[in-house]
Amino acid sequence: MVDVAPDETERTEEAPPAGEPAGAPAPVAEGGASAAAPVAPPPAQAAPSGERAQGANGPPERRRRHFGRRRVCAFCVDKASAIDYKDALKLRRYLSDRARIEPRRKTGTCAKHQRWLAIALKRARHLALLPYSPEHIRMTGMSTVRH
Repeated sequence: MVDVAPDETERTEEAPPAGEPAGAPAPVAEGGASAAAPVAPPPAQAAPSGERAQGANGPPERRRRHFGRRRVCAFCVDKASAIDYKDALKLRRYLSDRARIEPRRKTGTCAKHQRWLAIALKRARHLALLPYSPEHIRMTGMSTVRH
């Protein structure tokens, strides 16, 4: 006598069939949908005027900001072949008020010159030409100059 397994659609959720763990996913019906598939939430309604649209899971959707023209790398414009770590006044422009190296998106430098700039800033810090931390700025009275 041949042992035949029951059809997949005839299973009930009360007890899993022999050989399947208790946490196994629910059996799939013939339509491709799960037998215990949750009902999809209704589509999002339009937000009242003056309010931003609510996302599916909470916070409002963010709008993309369009900035003006992209900045041109100051070092590329000058055709710089190297960045002088001894020029503290020029390097100070690329430090924040918390003595951190400013990112490319703020300064507009290209990737190659940003790498060179980071090396020059670190060399200048090592020689105490530039501060490592905000405490060093307060102690020396150095302020970052913005152009």
